[in-house]
Formats: sequence, C-alpha cells, structure tokens
Amino acid sequence: MAVNRVPVLKRCRSLGLDPIYLGIDKKSNRELKRANKKTSEYGLQLREKQKAKFIYGVLEKPFRNYYKKAEKMNGQTGENLMVLLESRLDNVIFRLGLARTRKEARQIVDHKHVLVNGKCVNIPSYLIKAGDTIEIREKSKASQRYKDILDATAGRLVPEWLDADQENLKGSVKELPLREAIDVPVNEMLIVELYSK
Repeated sequence: MAVNRVPVLKRCRSLGLDPIYLGIDKKSNRELKRANKKTSEYGLQLREKQKAKFIYGVLEKPFRNYYKKAEKMNGQTGENLMVLLESRLDNVIFRLGLARTRKEARQIVDHKHVLVNGKCVNIPSYLIKAGDTIEIREKSKASQRYKDILDATAGRLVPEWLDADQENLKGSVKELPLREAIDVPVNEMLIVELYSK
C-alpha cells in the first residue's frame, strides 16, 4: 500500500493549511519562504486538489474515482465530491470524536474495531449512508486507548448530521452532509476545473 511519509506540519505549511483540520494541535513556527512568484491558475487548482487529498488521506487513483462517481450523481460535481469524501467511514469515526486524527481513525477501522449496523467493517473508504449506526466493538471498548481518545476529543464539536454517544463509543448518521455543513477549507470548484480540462 502506498503511504505518504512527508512530515505533516511541513505538508500543512506548503499547502497553507491549519493543522487543526487534521485534528493536530501543534503549530509550526517556521514561515514558508517563497520568492515573489505568482501562482498560475493551474497551480491554484492543483493546490486545492492536494489539500483535499491530504486532509482526507486519499491517494490520486481513489480520488479520481471519487470524482468520476461525483460526476455521475445528481447535483453539482464539486459538492458531490466533498459529500463523498466526508461520508468515508474513517472520516465519520474522526468526526464522531472516536479518533484524534483521520489517520488514527483509519487504523482503528483497519484493525477491525468498528461495527457498522452490527457488522464488522475494516475498509476505511467504506461509504456510510443515512441511518447507519457506527460503534466500536464490545471487546475494544474497555481498552485504555479509547479512554485516552475521549479525553483528547472531549471539546470537539460533532457536526449536526451526526448523532454521537461518546459514553458508549457509538454514533449514528442522521443524514448525509450538505456542503455548508463541511468545514474543510477546500474550494471544490477549482478541483472540478482541474479535472474538466
């Protein structure tokens, strides 16, 4: 499996992203020094795509597949793309506060700790639907790891489209999110322009 090993803060700096969006509280003290180069239109579009890929932890080929799927859906392609990315299982685990970062959420899913509607699912890219219930399996609930995670994510706001029961390490999806409910600093229209060339 391909893994992006670039240091997170360095990548955030190069994309002009706040690490908070990844669930990381650290700040980088270094400034990005760029000569007074004007970024081209293509450069701006590419940066938006890289931002979306980096935030959700998706590589190029799956990202392109999400785009093709978003094109076939009803409505605007850019908004559909963001909704598809947001409804990935690893992202929903992160949003429910059952993981500190999306990478940790991905690992929790990979290690078969997650039940969707009572069935074990170990595919981080599994797309959830409205009405799905997501919980950590009974065997894992007692582990110290989840106590630490709940302490770390206690102040995090859970989006309106999710219903979280952090005491029991559970959550349910009320509805699929609308673009307004997704607080990710990505301009999806630039991604659409990039792919439509």
